Amino acid sequence: MAVDTTQIEAAKKAKRMTTNAFDDEVQRLLETAELDLGIAGVEIPETASNIVLQAKITYFLMHFGEPDNYDRLKASYDEQKAQLATCTGFTDWLGVDGNG
Repeated sequence: MAVDTTQIEAAKKAKRMTTNAFDDEVQRLLETAELDLGIAGVEIPETASNIVLQAKITYFLMHFGEPDNYDRLKASYDEQKAQLATCTGFTDWLGVDGNG
């Protein structure tokens, strides 16, 4: 998985978390988001991508604790995932990655 401390800190900041007590759970949820995006055909780029990070953070916010706005977060994540899954820069349809 390509989750690093920068991504963990970004997710914690989005949740307004200041403790390190949940870092393992934050990392697990970000990694799970990568797997979920991969199932949809999204390839996670080696270099940092803010749009992919935002989708992973939305997934984290949706699954961490019991958010009051779960339905809104779910709709947002599903839309982000669908957009990434149809973007040639983030997919590898039949070996064609849009870069060649």
